[in-house]
Amino acid sequence: MTDVAQALHAFRRDGDGTALCAAVPFLTFLGVGFAVREGHVLGHLPFRDTNVGNPALPALHGGALGAVLEATAIAEILWSSEALVIPKTINLTVDYLRSARPVDTWARGIITKHGRRVINVRAEAWQDDPSEPVATATAHFLVLAD
Repeated sequence: MTDVAQALHAFRRDGDGTALCAAVPFLTFLGVGFAVREGHVLGHLPFRDTNVGNPALPALHGGALGAVLEATAIAEILWSSEALVIPKTINLTVDYLRSARPVDTWARGIITKHGRRVINVRAEAWQDDPSEPVATATAHFLVLAD
Protein backbone atom coordinates (compact mmCIF):
# COMPACT_ATOMS: atom_id res chain seq x y z
CA MET A 1 0.00 0.00 0.00
CA THR A 2 1.21 3.55 -0.71
CA ASP A 3 1.59 6.14 2.03
CA VAL A 4 -1.58 7.93 0.88
CA ALA A 5 -3.56 4.67 0.77
CA GLN A 6 -2.33 3.76 4.27
CA ALA A 7 -3.19 7.25 5.53
CA LEU A 8 -6.66 7.01 3.96
CA HIS A 9 -7.22 3.61 5.56
CA ALA A 10 -6.20 4.99 8.97
CA PHE A 11 -8.46 8.03 8.45
CA ARG A 12 -11.48 5.83 7.73
CA ARG A 13 -10.67 3.47 10.60
CA ASP A 14 -9.91 6.06 13.32
CA GLY A 15 -11.41 9.34 12.08
CA ASP A 16 -8.01 10.97 12.62
CA GLY A 17 -6.75 12.81 9.55
CA THR A 18 -3.21 13.49 10.83
CA ALA A 19 -1.52 10.96 8.54
CA LEU A 20 -3.70 11.97 5.59
CA CYS A 21 -2.68 15.62 5.97
CA ALA A 22 0.97 14.62 6.45
CA ALA A 23 0.84 12.82 3.08
CA VAL A 24 0.09 16.16 1.33
CA PRO A 25 3.02 18.62 1.66
CA PHE A 26 0.91 21.75 1.03
CA LEU A 27 -1.51 20.84 3.82
CA THR A 28 1.46 20.25 6.11
CA PHE A 29 2.85 23.69 5.16
CA LEU A 30 -0.46 25.37 6.02
CA GLY A 31 -0.94 23.28 9.17
CA VAL A 32 -4.32 21.91 8.03
CA GLY A 33 -5.78 19.05 10.04
CA PHE A 34 -8.89 16.87 9.80
CA ALA A 35 -11.00 15.14 12.39
CA VAL A 36 -14.37 13.44 12.19
CA ARG A 37 -17.11 14.89 14.37
CA GLU A 38 -20.69 13.64 14.39
CA GLY A 39 -20.10 11.65 11.21
CA HIS A 40 -18.65 14.51 9.14
CA VAL A 41 -15.16 15.82 8.47
CA LEU A 42 -14.10 18.97 10.28
CA GLY A 43 -11.16 20.80 8.73
CA HIS A 44 -8.91 22.99 10.85
CA LEU A 45 -6.60 25.79 9.67
CA PRO A 46 -4.64 26.92 12.72
CA PHE A 47 -3.55 30.52 12.90
CA ARG A 48 0.05 30.96 11.79
CA ASP A 49 1.81 34.18 10.87
CA THR A 50 2.70 32.58 7.53
CA ASN A 51 -1.02 32.23 6.69
CA VAL A 52 -1.62 35.99 6.90
CA GLY A 53 -2.12 37.60 3.51
CA ASN A 54 -2.68 41.22 4.56
CA PRO A 55 -0.68 42.19 7.64
CA ALA A 56 -2.20 45.70 7.62
CA LEU A 57 -5.66 44.40 8.60
CA PRO A 58 -4.45 41.64 9.53
CA ALA A 59 -6.37 39.01 7.55
CA LEU A 60 -5.72 35.42 6.51
CA HIS A 61 -4.61 34.84 2.93
CA GLY A 62 -7.47 33.95 0.58
CA GLY A 63 -5.43 31.09 -0.86
CA ALA A 64 -5.10 29.50 2.56
CA LEU A 65 -8.87 29.75 3.03
CA GLY A 66 -9.53 28.33 -0.42
CA ALA A 67 -7.10 25.48 0.23
CA VAL A 68 -8.75 24.45 3.50
CA LEU A 69 -12.18 24.59 1.84
CA GLU A 70 -11.08 22.40 -1.08
CA ALA A 71 -9.14 19.98 1.14
CA THR A 72 -12.06 19.61 3.55
CA ALA A 73 -14.45 18.95 0.65
CA ILE A 74 -12.12 16.22 -0.65
CA ALA A 75 -11.72 14.75 2.84
CA GLU A 76 -15.53 14.61 3.20
CA ILE A 77 -15.74 12.67 -0.09
CA LEU A 78 -12.99 10.29 1.04
CA TRP A 79 -14.68 9.79 4.41
CA SER A 80 -18.12 9.10 2.99
CA SER A 81 -17.19 6.94 0.00
CA GLU A 82 -15.32 3.71 -0.57
CA ALA A 83 -13.00 5.06 -3.28
CA LEU A 84 -9.26 4.68 -2.80
CA VAL A 85 -8.52 7.21 -5.54
CA ILE A 86 -8.24 10.89 -4.61
CA PRO A 87 -11.04 12.86 -6.33
CA LYS A 88 -9.93 15.24 -9.09
CA THR A 89 -11.12 18.83 -8.82
CA ILE A 90 -13.19 19.82 -11.85
CA ASN A 91 -13.93 23.31 -10.61
CA LEU A 92 -13.94 25.27 -7.37
CA THR A 93 -15.65 28.59 -6.75
CA VAL A 94 -14.84 30.38 -3.51
CA ASP A 95 -16.94 33.25 -2.14
CA TYR A 96 -15.05 35.40 0.37
CA LEU A 97 -17.74 36.82 2.64
CA ARG A 98 -15.63 38.86 5.09
CA SER A 99 -12.04 39.28 6.16
CA ALA A 100 -10.82 36.26 8.06
CA ARG A 101 -9.19 37.41 11.26
CA PRO A 102 -5.83 36.00 12.42
CA VAL A 103 -7.37 33.20 14.52
CA ASP A 104 -8.03 29.49 13.98
CA THR A 105 -10.45 28.71 11.14
CA TRP A 106 -12.71 25.67 10.82
CA ALA A 107 -14.35 24.15 7.73
CA ARG A 108 -16.87 21.49 6.81
CA GLY A 109 -17.93 19.97 3.52
CA ILE A 110 -21.47 18.95 2.64
CA ILE A 111 -22.04 16.61 -0.29
CA THR A 112 -24.99 17.98 -2.25
CA LYS A 113 -25.04 15.37 -5.05
CA HIS A 114 -23.17 12.09 -5.30
CA GLY A 115 -23.26 10.88 -8.89
CA ARG A 116 -21.46 7.91 -10.42
CA ARG A 117 -18.63 10.06 -11.79
CA VAL A 118 -19.13 13.56 -10.37
CA ILE A 119 -19.69 14.66 -6.77
CA ASN A 120 -20.91 18.16 -5.91
CA VAL A 121 -19.82 19.59 -2.56
CA ARG A 122 -20.59 22.80 -0.71
CA ALA A 123 -17.99 23.85 1.87
CA GLU A 124 -18.07 26.52 4.57
CA ALA A 125 -15.28 28.07 6.65
CA TRP A 126 -15.84 29.96 9.90
CA GLN A 127 -13.89 31.20 12.87
CA ASP A 128 -15.99 31.69 15.99
CA ASP A 129 -19.52 30.80 14.92
CA PRO A 130 -20.45 28.21 12.26
CA SER A 131 -23.53 30.26 11.39
CA GLU A 132 -21.27 33.17 10.33
CA PRO A 133 -18.95 31.81 7.63
CA VAL A 134 -15.97 33.85 6.44
CA ALA A 135 -15.90 31.99 3.12
CA THR A 136 -17.91 29.36 1.25
CA ALA A 137 -17.10 27.21 -1.76
CA THR A 138 -18.93 25.18 -4.35
CA ALA A 139 -16.94 22.42 -6.00
CA HIS A 140 -17.35 19.55 -8.43
CA PHE A 141 -15.05 16.54 -8.27
CA LEU A 142 -14.43 13.69 -10.68
CA VAL A 143 -14.38 10.31 -8.98
CA LEU A 144 -13.15 7.22 -10.76
CA ALA A 145 -13.69 3.62 -9.82
CA ASP A 146 -10.61 1.52 -9.12
